Amino acid sequence: MRSIDTNVLVRLVVRDDAGQVAAAETFIGNGAWVSHLVLAETVWVLDSVYERSSRQIAAAVEMLLNHRQLSLQDAGVVTAALGRFRSRPTGGFSDCLMLEIAAKAGHLPLGTFDKGLAKQAGTERL
Repeated sequence: MRSIDTNVLVRLVVRDDAGQVAAAETFIGNGAWVSHLVLAETVWVLDSVYERSSRQIAAAVEMLLNHRQLSLQDAGVVTAALGRFRSRPTGGFSDCLMLEIAAKAGHLPLGTFDKGLAKQAGTERL
C-alpha cells in the first residue's frame, strides 16, 4: 500500500487548492497508509496554520478514521487518542496520541514536565 506525507493529508482535509486536492485524491484512489507522525503533523498544521478549533480537529481526525481510502497506523490507538482528546481537548491531540501509543506498548507512566499533560491518567509529572 502507498503512504502519504503531511502536505497531502492536509490538502485532503482542508481542500484549499483544487489542483493539489485532485492529485491527492488520485494518488490515494487505491488506498494509502497514514503514519502516526503524519497524523500528528497534520493536526499541528490544522491548529497552528489554519487555526481550527479542538472540535474541528476532532471532526477531522474522525473523518480520517472513517475514510474509505485511508488506513491510519494503528487505528485503535488513534481512536483511543481521539476519545481522550474529546474529553480533554485543551491538552492537544498529539499529547493524547503519544500517551495512547505508550499505553499500547505497555510503557506507562509517561514522564512529563508538561503540567497539562500530567493531568492525564497514565502520566507522571517530573
